[in-house]
Amino acid sequence: MTLRTSVIGTPLLLLLCAGCANRHEDLLHFLKDHEHLVTAAEYRVGIPDGMGISAPRVMEIDGVTQTVGPEGKISLRLLGQVRVVGMTPKQIAAKLEALLQPYYENPKVQVEITRYASQKYYVFGEVSRPGPQVYTGKDSVIDALSKAHPTFIAWRAQVKVIRPAPDPEENAAIHVDLDKMMQNGDLRMNVLLEPGDIVYVPPTPLGWLGNRVSEVLYPFMPVYQAYQLPPNMMDATDRYEDEDDD
Repeated sequence: MTLRTSVIGTPLLLLLCAGCANRHEDLLHFLKDHEHLVTAAEYRVGIPDGMGISAPRVMEIDGVTQTVGPEGKISLRLLGQVRVVGMTPKQIAAKLEALLQPYYENPKVQVEITRYASQKYYVFGEVSRPGPQVYTGKDSVIDALSKAHPTFIAWRAQVKVIRPAPDPEENAAIHVDLDKMMQNGDLRMNVLLEPGDIVYVPPTPLGWLGNRVSEVLYPFMPVYQAYQLPPNMMDATDRYEDEDDD
């Protein structure tokens, strides 16, 4: 009995271990181009993002807010047109400090993003707010789902995050168990999103069946509604005539 149990149990154990290993490998593959931490400070400015500039020693630009124009530039007093598209806030600050050197000794500049508008990620499936979402450089899977509001038939244990690549064969994808995150606080799969990522929330098997039944019945709904209309109209007419008799 022990030997039989061992013979049966060993392949099952190996299969489960292989599944865990594959999941770990999928996560590593998903994160291979994402080894650095993605934070708001590393967000790369695009058109038409907004930014605020702080430079206490430089009255010409201190407190100025700018929107990146169609040519990827901002317009500042004293400095004129400055190209900033594709740069991080820290890089923009360093560039402005370098441009201010001829006019000010040791100028200090800080730049922060005030409006995120150039980059998007996408949420589809069983959510109340599907479609493109504003990317801020610090959006995690939980952030995305909390904003999108999964529906009551959302399969939270099988959320899929897809990271497209120029070569379709290099696309990466992982499955995220949102229920496990909420119940156990296991946030290892709460990855940070990148621009262009797709978060897909599938329906539960029962929800999927309900959707298919609704699709089959949909063409017959106008007929059903037309069939229900005459009795309703008759009831309304009868009530109207009764009121006239009174």
